Amino acid sequence: MPLLLFSFLLHAYIGVRLLPALSGWPLAKVLVGLLLLASTVLTPLGLTARRFKSQPLSDRMAWIGMLFMGLFSSLFVLTLLRDAALLAGLGVLAAIPAAFSLDAAASNSAAAVPLAGLFMSLVGFFNARRTAAVVRVDVPIAGLPAALHGFSIAQISDIHVGPTIKQGYLQAIVSAVNALQVDVVAVTGDLVDGTVAELAHHVAPLAELSSTHGTYFVTGNHEYYSGAHAWIAELQRLGLRVLMNEHVVLQHGQRPAQEALVLAGVADWSAAHFDASHRSDPHAALAGAPEAAAVRLLLAHQPRSAAAAAHAGFDLQLSGHTHGGQFWPWNFFVRFQQPFTAGLHRLKNLWVYTSRGTGYWGPPKRFGAPSEITHLRLVRP
Repeated sequence: MPLLLFSFLLHAYIGVRLLPALSGWPLAKVLVGLLLLASTVLTPLGLTARRFKSQPLSDRMAWIGMLFMGLFSSLFVLTLLRDAALLAGLGVLAAIPAAFSLDAAASNSAAAVPLAGLFMSLVGFFNARRTAAVVRVDVPIAGLPAALHGFSIAQISDIHVGPTIKQGYLQAIVSAVNALQVDVVAVTGDLVDGTVAELAHHVAPLAELSSTHGTYFVTGNHEYYSGAHAWIAELQRLGLRVLMNEHVVLQHGQRPAQEALVLAGVADWSAAHFDASHRSDPHAALAGAPEAAAVRLLLAHQPRSAAAAAHAGFDLQLSGHTHGGQFWPWNFFVRFQQPFTAGLHRLKNLWVYTSRGTGYWGPPKRFGAPSEITHLRLVRP
């Protein structure tokens, strides 16, 4: 009931601000009113669907709730922006009384908000449900041996297998990754939203991932919401190497000491809140690694592990978590919680690549922040 009341208050704001201005279009006023009423009731389902004991029913309710949640988000933001624009218009009219008709602007903008919200949701749905495109990134590494020039990594992240993402969605991602024929596959967390009992069948395609040196996984915060220990065991059963504040040494040349690549992984930044033994520690992950190794690569779910990674002496960190903001305008707010939103950045001597994610969380919606399968290559400057 508190969630429903909160939903009612937020939707009431949209209705109060839009519906009176649609008096000139009676049919549009009725349709928008019905849409807001349905959204008021159905949006909370996106957060409460797991209460249904039947898995198929729970998934269907989650689908409905998340679709409306994505639409509501755009309607709410656009209504706020409309009010800000109308307020600015009042300032203009105070200086130039005949500049424009405020009533016409209010009416036209009230009609534009639901149209724009529906457009963003439809485009966002298509972008979210398609198989992520391959993004190719070259990372220059100083002193890189010739044997490691072109060393390739496929990074997938933030798939969020759960109520709306199932086996078929993941299978398409696995097929796209295998087509790249890379040296290493890195899965940088937030793979699931649900328990092993619910989702093991849908995660099974990960066993088919192929590369020269194997597939490596690090936990994200959502693994800890979903039973991290059980998921670690399940992923190991599927053949993935889970790196928990540890590393492996990959030999990729004829001179083992000078042409080795150290691949390390840390538990999620927040892991210690769930299990103190999983405290994220880039220094521990690198302990005992050969000093002569040519490259030190860290997998860390959250970009904010970068400061500790740079201090520990890593050359490159691969992260996710941010989804690139997933859909406008939230891409502008990620920077207040993470040092990087998406793409390749430099922190001292450390390169940090932040994936926009290969799936999505919550609303099946990506607008202005497309999903990606990242194909990274280490290259000589």
